[in-house]
Amino acid sequence: MTARTSDRTHRRTRAGSEETAISDHDAQLLRALHDEHAEALYAHALRLVNGDRQRAEDLVQETLLRAWRHPESLDPRRGSVRSWLFTTARNLAIDAWRRRSTRVGEVFTDDLPEPPEVIDEAERAVEAWTVAEALNRLSPTHREVLVECFYQGRSVAEAASRLGVPPGTVKSRTHYALRSLRLVLAEMGVTG
Repeated sequence: MTARTSDRTHRRTRAGSEETAISDHDAQLLRALHDEHAEALYAHALRLVNGDRQRAEDLVQETLLRAWRHPESLDPRRGSVRSWLFTTARNLAIDAWRRRSTRVGEVFTDDLPEPPEVIDEAERAVEAWTVAEALNRLSPTHREVLVECFYQGRSVAEAASRLGVPPGTVKSRTHYALRSLRLVLAEMGVTG
């Protein structure tokens, strides 16, 4: 087999569920990256995952896979290759941490959940009347911005468009309207 033929030879590997062709040149590049940076990258990854060896190995593997998928990032003219690898590993660790922290864990218990609170319709009616009375005591500009943003559920941009004012004005009016509403409710004897 000639050198030319071996350069054209491809190895097949599975990355996820897709089949990817790796040329001998790519394999040599990956080996060189691994030989030069893997030890330091692994030590860095261990610190990022608080000593969990399995997660550190996964992090190194994913980082090197990203390097292979984005060879343009490894151009020395763009900066240090090791810095790129360390930054990529750090970003991957942060992404993994965020994914884990947003998962809701199952809770097992022998206790039955407490029954929901009974909603007192009379109390809700009094609260609604109190809030409506407090809103009526606000200035028209404060009242309309609260109605648009809270009761109509519009975003700042939508409220600004409907009211014909800049978004910054909507934010400012909302801030001062809520402050005024708290004062009015306090004057009416509402606490909490």
